[in-house]
Amino acid sequence: MHIGRKTGKVGWRFAAVAVIALAARNARVQLSGITLALLTLVVAAARAYPPAVGITGSAPNCLTCHANNGPWTDEAKVIIDVVDKERGNSLKQADGSFLIEAKRNETKTVMTVIGWPKKDAAPAPYRNAWLFVDPTTLKKSSLSKFAPGWEVNLPMSCRRVGDAAKGFEKANVTALPLAVRPTDAARDAELDLQVMLTKGESVKGNAKEGMLGNYFVRTVRLRVTD
Repeated sequence: MHIGRKTGKVGWRFAAVAVIALAARNARVQLSGITLALLTLVVAAARAYPPAVGITGSAPNCLTCHANNGPWTDEAKVIIDVVDKERGNSLKQADGSFLIEAKRNETKTVMTVIGWPKKDAAPAPYRNAWLFVDPTTLKKSSLSKFAPGWEVNLPMSCRRVGDAAKGFEKANVTALPLAVRPTDAARDAELDLQVMLTKGESVKGNAKEGMLGNYFVRTVRLRVTD
């Protein structure tokens, strides 16, 4: 993913088209709050922060473009969670991965929560970026890098810290819903949840300069329950 305020015209236009294409492809996912206004915001975000991992290029992860040079290095402190939106419980498993189970052709909504403790010597991150990607799709031409056969509404985002999330009151976090639905073609799958905590702005033409950031990755398993 490319994070930065200044981007080339071709890059943001391509990213905007990609977002619209994904939205059109997944239009059958019925979600409260997904409106034209939200789509406009997503396109605006794409203009500012075009995702490059597997979409506008062959980058396998965020570190292809960005430096892993920030102060948020402690794996024990970083907050990366996938929470059942309806029940409020974490979907984290004993091995550290996350498990999202959904009935075929039914929508399942979870919350992606990312952040850092408020009472810490390290400064609060300013912006979090994340992407759910199926590594097996990275070399394919499809705009969607999510698991084949699974419809998804928002597989990537770049968002300023400051959201309110129940259970995370002592942390500076971002929190956004992710809705998935396994179609008839869906099979169990495994995703990489790629995350970057960042502060500052990348230099145009050299995204490894000008921005502090730390990269993390988590495994997310998708399971179809027929």
